[in-house]
Amino acid sequence: MRALRLYKINRVMLQHGLDELIPDKWLPWYAKLGRSCQFWLRNQHPEKPLGERIRLALQTLGPVFIKFGQMLSTRRDLLPPDIADELAILQDKVKPFASDIAIEIITSSLKINDVSELFDDFQATPLASASIAQVHSARLKTNQQEVIIKVIRPDIADTIHADIELMQALAYAVQKLLPDGKRLRPVEVVEEYRKTIIEELDLLREAANGIQLRRNFEQSDSLYIPEIYSDYCTKNVMVMERIYGIHISDIAALEAQNTNMKLLAERGVEVFFTQVFRDSFFHADMHPGNIFVSKENPQSPKYIAIDFGIVGTLNRDDKRYLAENFIAFFNRDYRKVAELHVDSGWVPADTDIEAFEVAIRTVCEPIFQKPLAEISFSNVLLQLFNTARRFNMVVQPQLVLLQKTLLYIEGLGRLLYPQLDLWQTAKPFLERWMKEQIGFTAMMKKVNANLPFWSEKLPEMPDLIYDSLKQVKQLPALQQKHFEQQQAQHANAQKNVFLVLTGATLLILAAILPLYLTSYVPSAGLSFIGCTAWLVAWIRQ
Repeated sequence: MRALRLYKINRVMLQHGLDELIPDKWLPWYAKLGRSCQFWLRNQHPEKPLGERIRLALQTLGPVFIKFGQMLSTRRDLLPPDIADELAILQDKVKPFASDIAIEIITSSLKINDVSELFDDFQATPLASASIAQVHSARLKTNQQEVIIKVIRPDIADTIHADIELMQALAYAVQKLLPDGKRLRPVEVVEEYRKTIIEELDLLREAANGIQLRRNFEQSDSLYIPEIYSDYCTKNVMVMERIYGIHISDIAALEAQNTNMKLLAERGVEVFFTQVFRDSFFHADMHPGNIFVSKENPQSPKYIAIDFGIVGTLNRDDKRYLAENFIAFFNRDYRKVAELHVDSGWVPADTDIEAFEVAIRTVCEPIFQKPLAEISFSNVLLQLFNTARRFNMVVQPQLVLLQKTLLYIEGLGRLLYPQLDLWQTAKPFLERWMKEQIGFTAMMKKVNANLPFWSEKLPEMPDLIYDSLKQVKQLPALQQKHFEQQQAQHANAQKNVFLVLTGATLLILAAILPLYLTSYVPSAGLSFIGCTAWLVAWIRQ
C-alpha cells in the first residue's frame, strides 16, 4: 500500500513536470539515473505555467497535500506572486464532487427521503469546495434561516490514511537515519498531525468545536462565529448559519468599503492571542479560505471564521512558558528567553546559557522596530532552524499546530496591513494576561473558584485533623514494629544463605568422596543432608 502510494506521488509529480524545481546540479547520480529509467512519465502539461502545475499536482494528490498548499499560499513573502495566486485557489476552489453524490450523503445521514423534507431552495451546485468537504446553500424549513450544508467527500478517508501511513514510514526512516532525527521527533509530529486530520473527518466534532468557539466569542467585537444547527449534524453532514462577508484576501473589496485595515490587522493578532492564552482553545486552520470580514461596520471591522475541524489546545505549563517567552522576547530579554527554554525542557539542561543567549539575540535583534513588510521571515526562519540544530532544541509536537497558526496569522497581517508592528500589538495583551495569572487578583480568583470544594470539605476537617494526630501518635510504635520486622527478615535471610551454602558444600563433598572411599554410604548421607538443607531454605523463604 505504501509503495503504491509512493509510486503515485512520484508519478503525479513527474507528470506535472515538478522535477524541474530541483536543479540538476543538486541531484546525485542515482537520482538522475532513476529519473531516466522512468522515461514513460513525461510532463503532460508543458504549456501551463509552473504555479498552475503545482496546484494541479497538489489537488490530484489529495487532502494532505492540498492543506500544505493552503499553508504555503499565505506566505507571499516566500513565494513568487504567480505561484502564491495559484495556491490560493486551493483554499476553497478545489474540484467538487458530483452533486447527486452529495445529496445521497445528506439524505442518508439525516435519514430523510429527499432534501426538500428539511430544506427549501437547496442549491445542487456547490457554493465552495475544499480538500475534505464541499458546501451547498439552502434554507431551513423550520425558521427560513439561510444555511450552508457541509458534506464530507466520499472515500476521502482511504486517501488520508494511505498518506498518513506513508508519512509515518518516512518519519521512522528520518528519525533513524538523519543525525537530527531524534531532536526533530518526526514520528511524534506525524502522530500529532494524524490525530488532527482524522478528527477533521468527523463533522460532529467540528460542530462541537464551532459551538465552543461561538460561546467563547459571544460578546466579542473582533470575531463572529456562525450558529451551528446541531440537530442537523452527523458525522458526514453539518448544517450552519450562512454568513455574508468579504473574503479576507479580497483587499480591493475591503479597501472599496473603506475598511480600517490597521485595526483589522491588530484585531487579528488580538483574536489569536485571546484564543491561545485566555481560552486555551484556538482555531488552527486559519488560512484565508476560512476567514471573512463583516460588511456591517468597516471602521470597526469584525472577523467571521468558518471551518472548525482543526482546533488546538495547550496545557497550563506550555501556555505559561509561551507567554513568558513572548514577553521576554518583546522586552528583548534574551537571557530570560534562553533560561525559559532550559526550564521548560525545550533545550538540554546542560546548554550553555550565555552562548544560547547570544545566538537568540543575533537572530531576533535585527527584526525589532520593523513593520512586517520589512522583515524577511524566510531568512529569520532559516536562522532559527540553524540555532535550534546547534543547541539540540527538541521539537515540541504539541506546539506544531500553534506554530502553523502563527504563520497563518503573520501571513494575514502582512496581507492586510504590512506596516503592522506585530510586537507592539501583542505585547500589551500578553502583559495584561500575565498580570491576571499572577498576583493578588489571580490568587483571589483561584480562591473563589475553589470555595465550593472547600466549603464541602470543611465539615470533615476536624475528623481529618483528629485522624492525622492519632496516626502521628502511633507513628513511633509503627516504626519500631517495622524495624523489628526488617530485623527478623534480615536474620531469616542470613539463615537461608547459611543453609544454601551448607547444602552446596555437602553436595560437593558427596561428589568427591567416591574418589577416595570404596563405600557410597557416606556420599549418600551427605547428599541427603545437603538436599534437606536446600529444601528447608526454600520452605523458609
